[in-house]
Amino acid sequence: MPKKILGDIQVKEKPWGREIWFAHTPEYAGKILEITAGHRFSLQYHKKKRETQLIMQGTVKFTIGKKEDACEEVVLGAGDKVDIAPGIIHRAEALEDTVIFEVSTPELDDVVKLHDDYGRSGKGNDEKLDAKLAKKKKSPRKK
Repeated sequence: MPKKILGDIQVKEKPWGREIWFAHTPEYAGKILEITAGHRFSLQYHKKKRETQLIMQGTVKFTIGKKEDACEEVVLGAGDKVDIAPGIIHRAEALEDTVIFEVSTPELDDVVKLHDDYGRSGKGNDEKLDAKLAKKKKSPRKK
């Protein structure tokens, strides 16, 4: 089948695991997020991006709320999903190796990182920094 029909799949290494981008169009985006146990995303929000995340495998502690000091935590497992509107603060922490299927609006670089275990707070997405940190990957969480 011609490459144009199949399209490209991009793998983005992250300090918490990796993202597999399987769709990025002007209308929508689709990613698979693989989070290594003991790691978590930044505590973050998006100005425009709207996303839905479906837990395919594993268990996460999901933090979500309208204000940083009023977030709630919920444990989600395979088959659970969360809808995240613009401006909603959120983070997923893998309690075990986890796979999340994400569909969203196309603004993949729209991220404001409030707190980050890997020194990326206040920064947007930086592919080179993420790849460098991914090579040094070890759990940042103190037991």
